[in-house]
Amino acid sequence: MSYNETETRRRGGFKACTFIFVLGALENIGFVANMSTMGLLMVTIQANSKKLQPDSCNKPSCIKGGEAVMFYTSLCVLALGCGGVKGSVAALGADQFDRKDLKGAKAVASYFNYFQFSTTVGSLIGVTLVVWIALNKGWHWAFFTGLAAAFIGFIVLALGKNFYLFQLLADSPIIRISQVILAAVHNRHLELPENSDELYEIIDDKERDTSEDKLLHTNQFRFLDKAAVLWDGTSTGRPGRVCTVTQVEEVKILIRMLPIIASTIIMNTCLAQLQTFSVLQGYFMEPHLATLNIPTPSIPVIPLLFMAVLLPLYEFFFIPFARKITGHPSGITQLQRVGIGLVLSIASMGIAGVVEVKRRDQALKHPHEPISLFWLSFQYGVFGVADMFAMVGLMEFFYKEAPSGMRSLATSFALLSLSFGYFLSTAFVNIVNAVTEKFAANKQGWLQAPDLDHNKLDYFYWFLGILSGLNFVNYLFWASWYKYRSDHDKDSAQNLG
Repeated sequence: MSYNETETRRRGGFKACTFIFVLGALENIGFVANMSTMGLLMVTIQANSKKLQPDSCNKPSCIKGGEAVMFYTSLCVLALGCGGVKGSVAALGADQFDRKDLKGAKAVASYFNYFQFSTTVGSLIGVTLVVWIALNKGWHWAFFTGLAAAFIGFIVLALGKNFYLFQLLADSPIIRISQVILAAVHNRHLELPENSDELYEIIDDKERDTSEDKLLHTNQFRFLDKAAVLWDGTSTGRPGRVCTVTQVEEVKILIRMLPIIASTIIMNTCLAQLQTFSVLQGYFMEPHLATLNIPTPSIPVIPLLFMAVLLPLYEFFFIPFARKITGHPSGITQLQRVGIGLVLSIASMGIAGVVEVKRRDQALKHPHEPISLFWLSFQYGVFGVADMFAMVGLMEFFYKEAPSGMRSLATSFALLSLSFGYFLSTAFVNIVNAVTEKFAANKQGWLQAPDLDHNKLDYFYWFLGILSGLNFVNYLFWASWYKYRSDHDKDSAQNLG
């Protein structure tokens, strides 16, 4: 049996597995959407039934037995469902545009702005209407509202199935990555040819998987090129021992993305603090803005309002203006947009520290006259703009730079950075407390006092600001080191010429 026949069967087997377990982009979204609605349904049932709720004793130990199993199971199912939807729906929407022409490239850039705007509007409804329902009608009605919204959204998505453009199913990204790594290790004793044209590649487009783009060879991470070295020096490869140059370049692209992902984690750590400590600050501040009484859980409405207003302005005014100057379809490059977001996050942490100093001084001097909740709008507003730049820039960057068969995976990297930021947030709080309590006269860390007025939250904000500044320097290095796929293609074309 020839190599091409064996390779065809092997690819067919991988595609069959992918089809069975994934069923395409929309089916994947449908599956995880059902998971998210199932998770919401379980939470709603438990919130509505007293028999499924633990006894009230204000201790974590109260949650045990069947109640704990159902509660944590529902949260896990909900998290898996929401993570799957967010990781897939952005790529599915962007796949509806033809990125090969200028009009399509502009449309993709606009799409991610609209996607973020719709997410922002949904979050606005969540922190206002749903919070009001929870406080006035009960938690079970709030969860039911979320369940109804998720179900309606899934129905609307399914109704458009016949109109969607689908990317053809390709090999699983995990399988393709594993093949390259294993082949490179297996071929580690082989010497690389001086001419990269001698590396294995499928030349005939008819034999190539129609779902993948042919990628030109690059000189980075040359050790991975050994995965494409032919054992016998002939023009055909051997299954399991050799990969195409395109496969190798796909892995190289993902590796080049890793420092960019890592450089945005600190920003998301700052976001986690704004969604925890800043909300805690709100409990010690005057909740009235003029005649409007803002519930503390609705404090995140402030950055969302900024984003809801600024996203359309960015799309309709900033991008056309910047496009005339730079000639770039998105106005500025994706990495420049992320960089702006990182700078603004630094400013937000500095402002947050100043606001905390004012809040604490007022609370200690005039405990019955707290400052207005409005003061939080400064740090929230600046960070809202930072998130608008960074999150959309990241999603567009990962989508455009990723290989065609890995766009859904790559788009999820933005959410991966977000999740790592939240985990790191918890670690920072514990580390800072452990270190600062050793030097404090009262042997209490910056954030260990039971009363917020006797903590050093301002120091913690400024610590995050300094850390974010150092992280920005690190980001500048990796952003300047990173080479866009279009730049690689231009260099390869010049070399060929």
